[in-house]
Amino acid sequence: MEVKKLAMTILSQMAKALNMESEEMRALFSEGVQSMRMNYYPPCLEPDRAMGFTPHSDADAFTILYDGLQIRKNGKWVPVAPLHNAFVVNIGDIMEGDINRIVRRPKVKENKHCEQWSVSEHRATVNSTKERLSIATFYNSDLDSELGPARSLVGPNKPPIFRRLPIEKYFKEFFSRKLNGKSYLDFMKIQSNGEAK
Repeated sequence: MEVKKLAMTILSQMAKALNMESEEMRALFSEGVQSMRMNYYPPCLEPDRAMGFTPHSDADAFTILYDGLQIRKNGKWVPVAPLHNAFVVNIGDIMEGDINRIVRRPKVKENKHCEQWSVSEHRATVNSTKERLSIATFYNSDLDSELGPARSLVGPNKPPIFRRLPIEKYFKEFFSRKLNGKSYLDFMKIQSNGEAK
């Protein structure tokens, strides 16, 4: 329940930062889905030859993660280690589509609750000497809603980058593909002629 409150606070602050109508953000997530996943990674003697989780972007709106991960930045993998008593907040494909990719680069925000907001391809790695337990809480918009740029964020001078798609159809298509970087969100991009790729 406390993590849910944190998620709602994050959504409210994101709406303000993006100049998005707060009611529109609330409507997207008022009946949203929350889920949790725990992954256990035992010690591995050759961590450079093993992968905890392949590179991917999350299908959800955002993830609150208690553990570090690696993000791809300028073609290199960079570790993101949480501050003491802090969470990593990773923005997923749904949110990136909803905000019309306004925030593209990882952006650090440090406080006692959350350390890192990133919109990045990421992966999980293993450790050679100690075990790891990754705890992730995922947040999605209402399953009856639509994925696509928020109407308050598009206009004549800010055209939509992504096509609109029912969330249910988005999940079916996303999970029918192999986890491979940000390939599905890129598939949803609108070409310059106004058509989907």
